[in-house]
Amino acid sequence: MDLTTQSRNRLESMKSLVHQCGFLSIRWALKAAGYVDADLFYDTQGKPHLTDGRYISITHAHAFSGIIVSDQPVGIDIEAQRHKIIRIAHKFVNAQEWPCHPTIEDQVTALIKLWTAKESMYKLVSQTGLSFLNHMQVMNFSPTNTQALGRVAQQEESRQFDLRFFDFEGHTCGYTRELGAT
Repeated sequence: MDLTTQSRNRLESMKSLVHQCGFLSIRWALKAAGYVDADLFYDTQGKPHLTDGRYISITHAHAFSGIIVSDQPVGIDIEAQRHKIIRIAHKFVNAQEWPCHPTIEDQVTALIKLWTAKESMYKLVSQTGLSFLNHMQVMNFSPTNTQALGRVAQQEESRQFDLRFFDFEGHTCGYTRELGAT
């Protein structure tokens, strides 16, 4: 795999094999999408961009990595379906979203989908001070649905998002695009 000097230096500085694998898996995903390492760069805030002007979002979770590339802004997140999400849910789920489900497994599924929805919107919006709890909302949501609506409302501005989900191998992937975006 051809890496830029900057990427090779970054890879060599990584002490964790998990981080090295994640870094390289993104380069393989880029290759599968028709790009090379030199086509990817990061802005001063760490947000990824492509040299051809298309939009990209990147995610890692344990043994999985993913990218989404589009002609419009997009966001993606992959998360492991773990019970610890219940302990932190109060930090990102508001009262209207709180899932009431008969089993712990159903509640975990719902909370993971809510987290991936909000994380993917966050990656797309990238505004300083954006709160998952106070500025983001997932509407028309059910853990069995593969789609929902999202809203980010901050500083007199409100934006709507199409949210999509799928589960695989004990993980959930959520991705989004802004509604009305060109």
